[in-house]
Amino acid sequence: MPYSKHLLVCTLVIMKHTNILKLTYLISLISCLFVSNICKAQDSSHIQISLLTCTPGEELYSTFGHSAIHIIDSSSANDIVFNFGTFNFDDEGFYLKFVQGKLLYFLSAERFQDFSYLYQSTGRGITEQILNFSAAEKINIQHELFENLKEENKYYLYDFFFDNCTTRLRDIIQKNAHEKEVKANKQLLPYTFRNAIHSYLDKNDKAWSKLGIDLLLGASTDRKMTEQDAQFLPDNLMIAIDKKNHQRKLVIAKEDVFPFKPIKIESKLFTPLLAFSMLLLLYLLASSFKNSINPLILSGMDGFIFFITGSIGILLIIMWTATNHAMCKYNFNLLWAIPFNTIMAFFVRPSKLWMRNYFGLQAVFLTVTLIAWTLLPQKMNLGFLPIVLLLLYRSAGIYYQFNPANSDGKKAPRI
Repeated sequence: MPYSKHLLVCTLVIMKHTNILKLTYLISLISCLFVSNICKAQDSSHIQISLLTCTPGEELYSTFGHSAIHIIDSSSANDIVFNFGTFNFDDEGFYLKFVQGKLLYFLSAERFQDFSYLYQSTGRGITEQILNFSAAEKINIQHELFENLKEENKYYLYDFFFDNCTTRLRDIIQKNAHEKEVKANKQLLPYTFRNAIHSYLDKNDKAWSKLGIDLLLGASTDRKMTEQDAQFLPDNLMIAIDKKNHQRKLVIAKEDVFPFKPIKIESKLFTPLLAFSMLLLLYLLASSFKNSINPLILSGMDGFIFFITGSIGILLIIMWTATNHAMCKYNFNLLWAIPFNTIMAFFVRPSKLWMRNYFGLQAVFLTVTLIAWTLLPQKMNLGFLPIVLLLLYRSAGIYYQFNPANSDGKKAPRI
């Protein structure tokens, strides 16, 4: 029999056998029990599920922030944080796996007190969003997380852009809360993956880290993101969760558990652009002196710069073809970091006409690259411009300083 009918029958029986004052008291008591039963029917899980969003830190690995799920189960006195961003430094072949994109991350669980201690002690903030799930949805999410904690399930192949500690949480939310899923906006956002990364690196004045990232990441990083794509960053997922979905709020309450304490970051003047510009200036000065020892010094410097840039080109080829890093493909930095230069570094004083022609052709190629610098489908880091100018300058210099008397007796035309 429905609760309303039970309440009506009880009230009629009581009215026959008691006075008005007792009747009023009993009706109030029955009403409270009625409401309590309704609430229990709605949520009998005793579980609270929250999304934790942690602010960026000073180290490169923490520059983009972090996400985790916080579950409080009052029935078992559990207060646990589930963290998909865990990896093992002691893993055999750690560095090789990291470079290859084959490093396994795994799900870990720890007490909220232990998880939050690190962030609180380093001044990093934590924002908690209590999520609006039904009892069944909460139970499903908790069950899935505990299943993923099992040794045979907890490991996964980490991908910074598409399968990381934040996207894993988004997928769990969408899978278990179909009515409130974090839907993607089909309209493209006005920035690319690279722009999104740069916004964090610039904020933390990490110009050298930015240079290295721009060196390794290819043209795929420069495509525009959808809202779903953008949720690889913790801040973007937190904002998406805040939005209404299907006319319902996914967030019951939001609180800054630990406020973010801004750290004054001193701007570093020794940027890649300045450092490489000084290197270019050094070459210009070295090549301007006319003495007997200068050609040997200059040849050694030429061999060094060509060998280093050629080695960088080989690294880019490896990252493109021999790793799982999808964003390292189609890298236009290979237009100036030419792998063949590792060999030609030993022929910067050419004795053959083909050697001279190689550097002449490279000078033309680098000139075209500079002209097309801003037109390429990949955003090129300005810090590499002095390096490209240096390679162009020295390639042209080697071409024009070639001595035809040393080329098998064949004289090259004077230019």
